[in-house]
Amino acid sequence: MQESLTHWDATMMATYGIPALVLVNGKNATVWDVDGNSYIDFLAGIAVNSLGHAHPELVQAVSEQVATLGHTSNFVAHPQVLKLAKRLVDLTHPSARVFFCNSGAEANEAAIKISRRTGRTHIVSLEGSFHGRTTGALSVTGQSAKSGPFLPLLPDVTFIVPNDVAALRETVTTETAALWLEPILGEGGVIPLTNAYLQAARQVCNETGALLVVDEVQTGIARTGTMFAYEQAGILPDILLLAKGLGGGLPIGACIGFGPAATLLTAGQHGTTFGGNPISCAAANAVLDVVAKESLQERALKIEQVIRNFLVSCDGVQEIRGAGAMLGIVLTADFGPNVVSAARDLGLITNSPLPNVLRIVPPLTITDSELNQGLEILKTAILQAWKV
Repeated sequence: MQESLTHWDATMMATYGIPALVLVNGKNATVWDVDGNSYIDFLAGIAVNSLGHAHPELVQAVSEQVATLGHTSNFVAHPQVLKLAKRLVDLTHPSARVFFCNSGAEANEAAIKISRRTGRTHIVSLEGSFHGRTTGALSVTGQSAKSGPFLPLLPDVTFIVPNDVAALRETVTTETAALWLEPILGEGGVIPLTNAYLQAARQVCNETGALLVVDEVQTGIARTGTMFAYEQAGILPDILLLAKGLGGGLPIGACIGFGPAATLLTAGQHGTTFGGNPISCAAANAVLDVVAKESLQERALKIEQVIRNFLVSCDGVQEIRGAGAMLGIVLTADFGPNVVSAARDLGLITNSPLPNVLRIVPPLTITDSELNQGLEILKTAILQAWKV
């Protein structure tokens, strides 16, 4: 493994640091490194591998498509993109219209351009939020450590505290183009927005004419126990952003507008060469097939219950928050990175978005055996780090 990591350091920009692992193979929620060591994967490529690794239906769909038609550009249509767009409309609202891109950051960029078409420029977002690292997406990301080196970014963005309805009502005005929300702030420490807050956000946007943009790049596609997390609050956003789990490992993003927001962008105002390409759309269609066939929304809720029951009384654990298969294990002190390191040594992959929080986002297809094995390792790692 060390030889491979030396190659990384000699050839790659230092944007990520040197990785701790070199993985070569995977099956469902288990992966193997170059030295043959196995790991239970509780990170799933950061909530991307919704069907785990090498799911046979995903492999078949992608293999058949790349052997048939790999790329077309958007000067023509193809069956996979038409099928996927229709399915997303059917899963959301009849007024929906879809723009396909390649990532969550690109979906956010499209939404920013849509917000400008309202004639307004002011955007409200949340402290601790994360919407991507491109310039526009970073502008609406409420993490100064990430945005600071690149100032000035887009002007006229205000950040408010999550779940503070009073701040919401005070800040979103008739001058506001859009309000940006993640139903669960993933990079911000797996912080859920309450249903009451989401409902208040919808009401405030209705009153002021601001667009409600719901970023479900991490929460979307069955991860929180419903197909989309916003459904749990009984609201409909003006713009829904998807990526990550939609492609199950293949790069795809989607910016979905509803009602008037669906028609604000017109011909020639936005585009992307690879957006909606046949291979990624084939992967996304396979993901939606398996989600329906294997009832993965219900599986996400079962995963949540097992994890909560297993760790609720674990020393070093203060709280478990989140929903479905997107949980934050809040620790009693800032020893999250030590847990991640200890867990890796024991054969488990997870991460720590904040020093006192572990993020658990396993494949939705994780087996009971893999889940229980991973939890045993995680508990051991937490206790080791807690006692130090």
